[in-house]
Amino acid sequence: MFIQTEPTPNPATLKFLPGCTVLTRGTADFADPATAARSPLAARLFAVAGVTRVFLGPDFVSVTKAEDQDWHAIRPPVLGAIMAHFQSGAPVLDGDEDSGHSNDSDHPDAAIIGQIKELLDTRVRPAVAQDGGDITFHGFERGVVYLTMRGACAGCPSSTATLKMGIENLLRHYIPEVTEVRPVA
Repeated sequence: MFIQTEPTPNPATLKFLPGCTVLTRGTADFADPATAARSPLAARLFAVAGVTRVFLGPDFVSVTKAEDQDWHAIRPPVLGAIMAHFQSGAPVLDGDEDSGHSNDSDHPDAAIIGQIKELLDTRVRPAVAQDGGDITFHGFERGVVYLTMRGACAGCPSSTATLKMGIENLLRHYIPEVTEVRPVA
């Protein structure tokens, strides 16, 4: 198994491409070992000293390291953990995968929310996935769209600029009802 590694805009995060499907639907973000209990792959990665966050995408795994760690030292055991997991045949997730979407059909702004989600899925998600991350829609209220950056994008120095200058401008251009985008922690 050959696993490609790509840098992300976040210097603390690398994107690993195992050359196979990681998740068949949605994404999964694990901020610490306690949240990784439902993912044998994430749990295996957190066993590597210095791993602080694991994000699983459709065909990639983003791993964030502690500030005091060096990628030259931590990258080989991370690659080994990913390879061992996929060779073991164990599932990536126990149970259902997270799609990052909720049902908003009863919301008074359901049509606008549908447009927002469509733009996020078609224009934004592919771009942030290339950087090893994802974006989650949390709501729309009085012109404000609430989003969370996940994976390599969480904590990235340029995530605020991505939200404000990139995503906010895109949404405001196509959907006049959108006046602002705000991050949700």
